[in-house]
Amino acid sequence: MPQPVEISIVVPAHNEAGNVTELAREIATALDGRAYEMIFVDDRSSDTTLAELQAAKAEFPALRVLSHRQNAGQSRSVRTGILHARGRVIGTLDGDGQNPPADLPLLIDALTRPDAPEDLKLVGGRRAKRQDSAWKKLASRIGNGVRKSLLNDDADDTGCGLKAFYRDAYLLLPFFDHQHRFLPALMKREGFSCEFRDVSHRPRGAGQSKYTNFGRLFASLADMIGMIWLNGRARNPGGTDEV
Repeated sequence: MPQPVEISIVVPAHNEAGNVTELAREIATALDGRAYEMIFVDDRSSDTTLAELQAAKAEFPALRVLSHRQNAGQSRSVRTGILHARGRVIGTLDGDGQNPPADLPLLIDALTRPDAPEDLKLVGGRRAKRQDSAWKKLASRIGNGVRKSLLNDDADDTGCGLKAFYRDAYLLLPFFDHQHRFLPALMKREGFSCEFRDVSHRPRGAGQSKYTNFGRLFASLADMIGMIWLNGRARNPGGTDEV
């Protein structure tokens, strides 16, 4: 019988032709010997991303390909992959290839280590040497600083796609568009703890970024207001006992 899946790697992809096959190859190398699956979610790409993923299934038995019928965004793509995942541990990374899959074991092992705190549910990546333009890095630094001060989520870099977390904890979180940028804050809201590790970062190999600095800024402002409201409405029982 096939080995039970322990780890599900979820990769959202929209117009990432030229990136996805090599990314799948690197994931397979990074997790060789582990009980894993990789789930690529094509978010209604208009290029050959979906065709490349379908062709790659012949090379990678652990690869599953899901396809949205309509474009729904990165957060929904991540959620789609998690809802279909079979592993109790979820690993995520961006489909543009800028997050090296070689760092996945670092985050997964930190999350599942025997001496991990009982309430630890997420270990996030922190891009140590980010390979982006100066303007993009500056905008990210400002955005992360504002978010961290307002939400007190202890996260220096929520824009990093590399994360490892438990599937059951994720499914307790409220969903909204751009949710993936607020996972540490949402985990903390639920009473869980998060840790962070330095990870690598590299230039985009093919295609173009889906975000602009101003577009991300306006979306983040609306999302921040929503997160402040959510935090203000949270009530945590501090655990539950059956008596």
